Amino acid sequence: MNTRSASAALNTERATATAPTRVAVFGASGLVGRALITTLLADPDIHEIHLLLRHPIADLPGDSRLHQHKAEFSNPDSWRKWLLVDAVFCTLGTTIKIAGSPAAFRAVDHTLVVTAASQAKRAGVGHFLVVSALGADAKSSVFYNRVKGEMEAELMTLGLAKLSIFRPSLLAGARSQFRFGERVGLLLAGLFGTLLPRQWRPIRDSSVANAMWRASREQREQVRIYQSGEMQLLHR
Repeated sequence: MNTRSASAALNTERATATAPTRVAVFGASGLVGRALITTLLADPDIHEIHLLLRHPIADLPGDSRLHQHKAEFSNPDSWRKWLLVDAVFCTLGTTIKIAGSPAAFRAVDHTLVVTAASQAKRAGVGHFLVVSALGADAKSSVFYNRVKGEMEAELMTLGLAKLSIFRPSLLAGARSQFRFGERVGLLLAGLFGTLLPRQWRPIRDSSVANAMWRASREQREQVRIYQSGEMQLLHR
């Protein structure tokens, strides 16, 4: 679907799609995860938001709908109980530098994501929504893109009731961890951004979060991939 028709298509679906009331979030401490919490809390239809985390987040908004759960991700049986929800949002993501090695990066951006989706299916979740990356391709010669593409391909084999994949370009937002390459990319985009196609322009964390929220309420297709340029046109 082209970017011009994206918003119209979701508006058409709005009348028949079911809005979730209970959701779970993986990766809530990250850039998109934080923005997603803000977006979800702004939705009065959502009554429970379960955050599955390695470590608690100290500075969350004081809202009774938010529930933090410290999860031992190597033991899915211990945290599947928190996936008795309508939709699961997965914003997990790291870098090789932060993870420490290519294998550690893959363990988060591929293995843990697929595990989360598998457990969501076992729990009977109706919709799994995941952040991938622009350029994701299981056959790519670029390791990062290949891991993201392999993750997407494996999710598509799970037979999830509904799957949404979001492929943002360079993310813009107040990230707590310094990423040199990202800062350089954002600087160059600021200088030449108007010359870039919308698909390649940096995208705000809040725009990705908003696109995920809208898809959770409005998507009817079993599987749909949202490209970066399309997400920037999906206004709340």
